[in-house]
Formats: sequence, structure tokens, C-alpha cells
Amino acid sequence: MSGRIAFQGEPGAYSHQACHDSRPGMEAIPCRTFEDTIEMVRSGQADLAMLPVENSTYGRVADIHHLLPESGLKIIDEAFVRVHINLLAVKGATMEDVKTAMSHTVLLGQVRNFLQKHALHREVGADTAGSAKIVAEMGDKSVAALASELAGEIYGLDCLARHIEDKQDNTTRFLIMSPEADLTRRAEKMMTTFVFRVRNIPAALYKAMGGFATNGVNMTKLESYMVNGSFTATQFYADIEGHPDDANVKLALDELSYFTSYMEILGVYPAAALRDER
Repeated sequence: MSGRIAFQGEPGAYSHQACHDSRPGMEAIPCRTFEDTIEMVRSGQADLAMLPVENSTYGRVADIHHLLPESGLKIIDEAFVRVHINLLAVKGATMEDVKTAMSHTVLLGQVRNFLQKHALHREVGADTAGSAKIVAEMGDKSVAALASELAGEIYGLDCLARHIEDKQDNTTRFLIMSPEADLTRRAEKMMTTFVFRVRNIPAALYKAMGGFATNGVNMTKLESYMVNGSFTATQFYADIEGHPDDANVKLALDELSYFTSYMEILGVYPAAALRDER
């Protein structure tokens, strides 16, 4: 597929890796913020957006659940990226030269064993790929970056140590967003994502969820968050296995509608192969 796909971060970020892996034929466009990434697609400057929603170690990505319903975009696919962390240094540097490792604070926390083993000082950078860019610009053999191998390729750094993360199964899930929904059944296993607000009646959430249980629909995610900073207005984000045209899914969504004041389907898309490995 040709065209352009927008992501948040510097070239070489793990979001860029997700674009590179899942849409290799598209030009990846870096953006400063998630809002900028969404606007690139809404304005027609990009065809798709790659947005991270959750990480297997650190949970959901802040702000994304608030942005998705208001974005005007629809989920058409999902992608999983193994977060492999690498120690990247300037050309000619060796492990003996490196005294400091720079990266995003979250990534620094994922390589504690390696940093302790090699007695490396931790230095917090704005982000992973940005740290690789800084290391390349500094040209100092004593400072290395913790980032993806793609970042090393982009900024001309040597990889001194590969896959040094403490947890080898650390994975980030991304959603691929488009201006137009695709409701076709294009895989055997489909996912449906939606948001909803329950009516202000006793046990509304319990009753709303009952339809999924009685109709055998597997709900893989249910998360809540406040709406407009209100403690009384709660919105729920849900992922379920199945397509809205499936008889059991249709029955469950119909039952949900009785107990909700608002419901919107954010996307219908194929389940990624890596989902079964999580």
C-alpha cells in the first residue's frame, strides 16, 4: 500500500517501527504530538495514523482513550511491536568506552539489569529516538542511547548490545486509524472497538455487560475514564472479539443499547496474529 502514515515521535521511534513493519510501502511521517498525528490525517496530509494504545508492562497510553472518540478517525487495523531495546553508540565506540546510557525514563526502567551489570549512568532523554539523535550529534563515545535498531540505522550509530530489555515479552499495541471506517469482514477473526456511557440507573454497567456474557461474546478489554473532568460522567472503552454482523455480537450490542445513553463503534478490524501469543 502506498501513501503516507503519520506517527508521534522522532524518526526511529517504536511508533515508526510499527509503521515500518505493518505498512512498509507507506511513507512514515513524524509528528510532535498525538493531536498533530490525528490532524495530519483529518487534514488529508496523511492517509493513516499509527497510535499506541497500551503496553504489556506499563498499561494504557495516557490521553489516547480521550482522543480516539473525538478524533473523527476510525480503527481499521491493529499492530503489535515487540519493544526490543538496544545500546547504540557512535561509530568506533566499544562497551568499555560507554559510561552513560540515555533514553526515555520508561525505557531506562526496562533495562535495569543491563545498566547495573555494566555500571552505566542513567540519563533521561525526551524520548528513545530523540536520544539516539542527540548521541549521534554529540559524537561522544562515552554516551550511548537506548532505542530501536531502526533508530540506530537512521542516525548512523553502532549497535553495541541487542535486545537487552529485562522482560523479553514487552509489547506495545498500536491502532491504525483512517478517515473512513471499513466494516467489511476481511479476516476469520475480527475485533470490534467501541465506547459507551451507561444510563444513570442502579446496576446499569452490570446489566449492560450481561448481554455479552449470555451471548458468548468475549470482551478482551474494558476500561473507564472520566469525561470532561467530571466524577459523575464516566465513559467506557471496550474491545470485543467478533463482527457487529455476527448474530451473538448483534444481540449483545442491542442489549447494551438499553442501558446506555451513548455508544459509538470506533472500528471493526482483523485481529493481529500476535494477539494470540499475548
